[in-house]
Amino acid sequence: MRKAPDRTVAAQARPELEFFCFRVGELRFGVPSENVLEVLRAGLLTPLPRTPSFILGVTGHRGQVLPVVDMLRFLSKGEARIGPRTRIFVGVSGNYVSGVVADVVLGLRRIPVADILPPPLGGDQAAEHLLGVVQGAGPSDGLNLLNFSKLLQTARQRAVVR
Repeated sequence: MRKAPDRTVAAQARPELEFFCFRVGELRFGVPSENVLEVLRAGLLTPLPRTPSFILGVTGHRGQVLPVVDMLRFLSKGEARIGPRTRIFVGVSGNYVSGVVADVVLGLRRIPVADILPPPLGGDQAAEHLLGVVQGAGPSDGLNLLNFSKLLQTARQRAVVR
């Protein structure tokens, strides 16, 4: 009888990270799975006056008020459209909790660390909030891996400065 291969040895030989993947507009993003609590249907949002444009409003969730962020506006890449299939994922980093709009939830994906390329050089807001990028088979199959902790911290700072 043959012994089954030890999966822990294989995993150590090629370490992987798990990301929650989603699409907004034409951009595909990944957030470390430990930063995602759950996914909700996009319901009614209550707009807040005098907040940055990337904060679409707030929604009630499990007895708490949850701010909802438009990732495209935050990164100056356009504007998300809220429709019947839109989802909001609840993201957390430390004490900060926020909802983020997603057109399509792509699911969880394990990515080998060796496949993660450094963020592109450049001064745009997207690059400064990336952990790295993963190239796909086609030009629209790439994945931008977000540093969600830094993103939430920056969003909070921008909202407070106003």
